[in-house]
Amino acid sequence: MYELSKEKFGTFLVQLRKEKGMTQKDLAERLFVSDKAVSKWERGLSLPDISLLQPLAALLDVTVTELLSGRYIEKDRALTVQEVEPLLTGALSMTAQERENQRKHRRQWGLRLLMAVLACAVEVWLLWGSPWLWDDLSVTLWLPPAMGLGFGVYLCLFSREKLPAFYDQNQINFVSDGAFRMNMPGVYFNNRNWPHILNAMRAWCCAALAGWIPLYCLVRWALSYVLPEGLALSMVLLFFSLAGILGGLFLPVVTVSRKYK
Repeated sequence: MYELSKEKFGTFLVQLRKEKGMTQKDLAERLFVSDKAVSKWERGLSLPDISLLQPLAALLDVTVTELLSGRYIEKDRALTVQEVEPLLTGALSMTAQERENQRKHRRQWGLRLLMAVLACAVEVWLLWGSPWLWDDLSVTLWLPPAMGLGFGVYLCLFSREKLPAFYDQNQINFVSDGAFRMNMPGVYFNNRNWPHILNAMRAWCCAALAGWIPLYCLVRWALSYVLPEGLALSMVLLFFSLAGILGGLFLPVVTVSRKYK
């Protein structure tokens, strides 16, 4: 299969951008992508998604054919079928490559989630005889890992890697995908910050599964020297668990969403 020259595409993109007097950040903002993505295109490390070709060509005042060819084409010159067909084939292969990259990324996170589940299982096995796993306060222990497993399965295996285009064109503070719902006032989701938000949530899910139980047991052991069994200890542990969920899950989401807005 014909493959577009990333180097030629990148060199031509640099030339066109500079002719327009735009920085990488300027171009990225107009396309609703990150400046890192533009940098990768220009260095020949990757190609833009096929859905970006038309708006990219329009911004740079060239045709999609010229963009894919990596050169200006004379206005009165008609391209032959032999010249056009490889460009179309190469453009379609870009979409296939994008899907393959997404599948690879999903498999990596699926493997990390599996390792986190195995770590959690080993920790439960080692602490099986501890009354802390099953006493009246154990709900504060199991809440974060249970949420980590539930969210983790969806986020690592089934969540969409890319939001619809209207998210980039409007300020939308919620994401709805099947049974998954997320609404965060003051946070606007788009394709610049969504990959980073996904990775932040996936990382928390894996961390909650792999590290919460020993951390909880360590904190409860330390508190046993200060607080007797009862309401006070229960409230402190509940606050600790909620802080782990809210601080570990939602705080990073807010941070990265605003950083890459």
